[in-house]
Amino acid sequence: MANRGLRNTGLALALVSGATFGTSGSFAASLIAVGWTPGAAVTARVVVAAVVLTVPALLKLRAQRVRASAVRSVILYGVIAVGGAQLCYFNAVEHLSVAVALLLEYSGILLVIAWMWARHGHRPRRLTVGGAALALAGLVLVLDLLGSHHVDAVGVLWGLGAAVGLAVYFVLSSSTDEPLPPIVVAWGGLSVAAVMLGVAIGVGVLPAHAHAVDVTLAHTHLSWIVPVLGMALIAAVVAYAAGISAARLLGAKVASFVGLTEVLFAVLFAWLLLGQRLDATQGVGALLVVGGIALVRLDELRTPDPSVVSPERPQRDDALIPTTAGR
Repeated sequence: MANRGLRNTGLALALVSGATFGTSGSFAASLIAVGWTPGAAVTARVVVAAVVLTVPALLKLRAQRVRASAVRSVILYGVIAVGGAQLCYFNAVEHLSVAVALLLEYSGILLVIAWMWARHGHRPRRLTVGGAALALAGLVLVLDLLGSHHVDAVGVLWGLGAAVGLAVYFVLSSSTDEPLPPIVVAWGGLSVAAVMLGVAIGVGVLPAHAHAVDVTLAHTHLSWIVPVLGMALIAAVVAYAAGISAARLLGAKVASFVGLTEVLFAVLFAWLLLGQRLDATQGVGALLVVGGIALVRLDELRTPDPSVVSPERPQRDDALIPTTAGR
């Protein structure tokens, strides 16, 4: 019963993470509409979030013994899962539609399944395979990929790079081998990503231009500070901390599938904040995504993820949607 309660808490946190990550696209879109580049928007998000988390993270670290392996994990998390994923995603959307780039990024859940199979010998069962197929089919409908979309080989490679970053995000977030507090991991990853994105801007890989003008959200004129703080506090501080906690309770596989709800929340917030239309096809796609997640969750109840810590078994082994999230 205790284990079931932890899993339910993990599901709740994963939904909070998906919802808060899902706000980033609408916040960023309001800035991009007034002349901000995606690179400037995400860099502001990462830098402000890292600054906000600095004091709480340092307070947590006072009583925490930090090993070299934990530092290496946080650096890897920041370079690949936060900074690398976003850099790859932004380059992908330079060559592809947002919808295609998002679908490529979220194919990272298949890489999570492959990793669990290779690392833990956890061969995917029929329910997981069926859930993956159903969820990806749902994404095709939610992102309206049945329409006309330009596909470019270079963009596909960047999109697959974003998929690797997403997979690393869930795998490293779920690690419970000598874990640092989630808020510390989030702060460390965001700080590393901030440096990485700053270097990318400095060398010209990531264009960054910003303008201090009012934006429009929910048909209301607001200061540009509002979406910047929204991206930093809601779509980064809360989203990453909740996501890391959820992954540790659910394991990488289930957390990555529940993470697909980010796309659904992004559609919802685009409708509420930007007035973008939500049609019946997207509604059907959303139901398919939820159905796919349910199948994976049912499979997990039958055969628990070996990467998850339970009270009984301690762990020792280690657009369409306007979005610039990318993780």
